[in-house]
Amino acid sequence: MGDLMTERLVLHPISVDEAEQMAAGRPDAEARWEPGFPTEGDVSVAKRFLEHFASTGNPQPFGPYVIRRRSDHRAIGGVGFHRPPDEHGNVTIGYGLVPSARGKGYASEALRALLSLARAEGAASVQGDADHDNTASQHVMRAAGMRQVGEDERVRYFAVSWSR
Repeated sequence: MGDLMTERLVLHPISVDEAEQMAAGRPDAEARWEPGFPTEGDVSVAKRFLEHFASTGNPQPFGPYVIRRRSDHRAIGGVGFHRPPDEHGNVTIGYGLVPSARGKGYASEALRALLSLARAEGAASVQGDADHDNTASQHVMRAAGMRQVGEDERVRYFAVSWSR
């Protein structure tokens, strides 16, 4: 699985070595991390990726990706699928950026690329959710083409679907 390219970003599939570095919070000499990377969420994703890889193999293309700026190749966050599509073709996404990269449209740009990949790989739908007070995340999903499909006392649910 190769990198996904957008106008301003590179979505790089996480490798075992990169996940180990992220989980430990220690980059190798060649890694270029924006201050604040990996976030707590990125560390959690890296650990889940390593567990999944050890038990069932590489989940790509339905795995996690490091978001890098094309301009300086610095890691600014992550985006990815929680797991491969279920028996109905449904998959769930997550994403996050370091604070200095927020508010620039990077998350929506990365999510649009991930949605295109999901569709090209045969997913029937992509779901995500955001806490009621996380209006920035809700905006990201709307800007990427997802629509709100429900809510409960804690979160708002978003989805996009395609016919297969």
